[in-house]
Amino acid sequence: MSFLMHLQVQSLDGSSIDMSNCKNWHLQVCAAVGKYYLVDSGYVNRPGFLSPYRGTKYHIQDFQNAAEPRGKKEMFNYAHSSLRNVIERAFGVLKMKWRILSKVPSYPPNTQTHIIVACFALHNFIRLSGEYDTDFKYLDNNVNFVPPEAYLDQPECVPPPMPDDCAEMNAFRDSIALRLFNRA
Repeated sequence: MSFLMHLQVQSLDGSSIDMSNCKNWHLQVCAAVGKYYLVDSGYVNRPGFLSPYRGTKYHIQDFQNAAEPRGKKEMFNYAHSSLRNVIERAFGVLKMKWRILSKVPSYPPNTQTHIIVACFALHNFIRLSGEYDTDFKYLDNNVNFVPPEAYLDQPECVPPPMPDDCAEMNAFRDSIALRLFNRA
């Protein structure tokens, strides 16, 4: 696995958005029209944010050693959770290898950005050079391992009160869920 310096977000249906044009991306959320971020159930389903179905099995661990996902909601939540797991693993790998990312000192935002980009570049250099690396070897041999660093120093998620889910995004999520269900 290597990281692009070019920011891109992948969605459930395989489409992606290029975020390199988002000014001050470290200070704001930027989602192109018709694109979305995968978010957890602490967020409402609204334009730009695609949340899982609430009250339905969601976490990857819930699906391990259990029956196959049943119904369109479980299938959607399994796909959503799998994609979020990949993202968490990727950031966990970065934080495990480059400890400065676990607690970026209070440098100005521009300096923090340079630190992050430097860590991505070093990560890619090691991966592309083919040199043996103990951490990467372990991760390559354990594809489902998510380093504990992925979960450290996460702010408590207590979202502010928000309006109900957006009917448009609920319909969009339902259409993805139905397509996943019909593929099975």
